[in-house]
Amino acid sequence: DELMTTRVTSHIGLKDVAANISEDGVLRAVGLAEDTLRRAGNVRPRIAVAALNPHAGDNGKFGREEIEILEPAVKLAQERQMDDTGPWPSDTVFLKAKRGEVDAVVTMYHDQGQIAIKLMGFERGVTVAGGLPIPVATPAHGTAFDIAGKNKANVGATRQAFDLLVRMAKNHRAKREVI
Repeated sequence: DELMTTRVTSHIGLKDVAANISEDGVLRAVGLAEDTLRRAGNVRPRIAVAALNPHAGDNGKFGREEIEILEPAVKLAQERQMDDTGPWPSDTVFLKAKRGEVDAVVTMYHDQGQIAIKLMGFERGVTVAGGLPIPVATPAHGTAFDIAGKNKANVGATRQAFDLLVRMAKNHRAKREVI
């Protein structure tokens, strides 16, 4: 529905995630979430940044990525007037999202966000190709070619994708007319 996730890394092995997280990468993901939500009509998106390590690193006991990369990135985004918080432990950040306390969660790797989103609404999930000059969205569950024509498909995610594209196109057009 109104919740979005984006990630700092995508389709890489879990063993490579920590080495591919950077302050710039976190800032790009936060900016992408903010831009996409604004294009969808959210005037002031609230963004939570998920931690990489258990218990958000527990002050360095479980890794230093939160202290050395994520916290500075969150602070820099705040200095740039983005409404972001974190890093939040990934086992609880989606509870904040489910309660409506945030509009987006920036995760560090693919499944950290995808598992939560699919559990919260598999039939409504939408994938947005953010950062493009025109809005592009598809159902998050993929094409479902295996059940096409068998009267089994749930079209909820396709409807959500279409509705989101309409909102984004409307805001995109309005933004262009103002310029």
